[in-house]
This record gives sequence, structure tokens and C-alpha cells, in this order.
Amino acid sequence: MGLAAQLPGPASLADQAYEGIRDRLIMLDIRPGDPLNDEALAQELGTGRTPVREALKRLEGDRLVVAYPRRGTFATAVDITDLAHISEIRAQLEPLAASRAAVNASAATRTRLAELAKDVAELEARVDDRRELLRRDVQVHREIYRAAGNPYLEDILVRQDNLATRIWCLFLDRLPAIAGHVGEHVGLLEAIVDGDAEKAGRLALEHVVGFERAVRAIL
Repeated sequence: MGLAAQLPGPASLADQAYEGIRDRLIMLDIRPGDPLNDEALAQELGTGRTPVREALKRLEGDRLVVAYPRRGTFATAVDITDLAHISEIRAQLEPLAASRAAVNASAATRTRLAELAKDVAELEARVDDRRELLRRDVQVHREIYRAAGNPYLEDILVRQDNLATRIWCLFLDRLPAIAGHVGEHVGLLEAIVDGDAEKAGRLALEHVVGFERAVRAIL
């Protein structure tokens, strides 16, 4: 299941192209340094070239692609030195999003998050594909950001989580206990559902710090 398919549908062809290309980039289906051909992408995504070109402009702002005059557009490199910068931002804002979600989430959102927590709790028993586990990690983060109810905070964190996920993917075969890392979300989601802002913030911080520690341990 693709990342975009796990979330509400796109509002336009440009959004559809953006989400489709973005998720290929963050999961490294489009490898760092690979060229992006707008005609080929349009055929793959079932959109015209104009929506793809609009998407690529947005993705450049997300630091996922870079365009060079007369050379074309390429997937950006994954630079491990960026980890400290990304983690610094996430350590401040992930706890904020989680705590705000615990306070602001609607009854319908809490029901959805409770169902997601139950699903995540069962992942280790039924899913052994590391890439699929990582996709579920991204899904949980995006759900929490949305539940916080602040679209500006959501936008910042989605971008940072996308960049962090690319680093995860780069080392995915060497990282231990992926299922355990994703499983940490169960307690976090339950804290949000219960409205425990302090616990939700603490667990979100522990999760971010654990991510950086796990990557650095194998460098």
C-alpha cells in the first residue's frame, strides 16, 4: 500500500503527482542523484506533464529534488550530516505536535488513532517487510501531525519526517529492530487518544531521540 493511499485523496492532479513522486523519493524508489523525467513520471502516474512539473517545483522547496539549468531535475543526495539538523528540529516540534494532538483531536480522530494503535500493535506479528514497516511509521507520524490541528506545524514536520525517512531507508538493511521502533507508536497513540498531553510529548521525544541514536550506532 502506498503512502498516499493511506491518507485522504489528493485534491488535484498536481497534488496527486506531488504525493506520488514525493513518496517515491522518500522511500528511495527514486534513488539519490537519479534524474527525474517529467514525461516518464506523467505516464507512470497517469497525469499530464504540467502537473508533474508543478509537483517538481514543490519538491524542490521540500529539498527532495534539485533543478539545474540545461541539465534537468535530480533527486537530492541523502547526506548523513543533515541528521543532527533534522533531529534538532524534530526534538522540539514532534513533542509539541503529539501534545497538541492529545488536546485538540476530535472524537472521530481519537477513534481513528485508537484503531491505528491496535493495527500497529499487530504489525510485528504479520509484517516482516522492512519497507512496509517504514511506510507505516510515516503514516503514523502524518496522522499525528494532522491531529495536532495546526497546518503550519504539520507542514514543517511532514517535510522533516520525509527527510528523516530517507536517512532511515539508506541504512534500512543495517538497522536493527525496525518493528520495535514502529511499535513504539502504540503507547504514543494511546496517550493521544487518552488526552494525556504530557505523556504524549515525552514519548514523541523518546522516539525521535531513539531514531538518531539507532542511526549513529551503525555509522
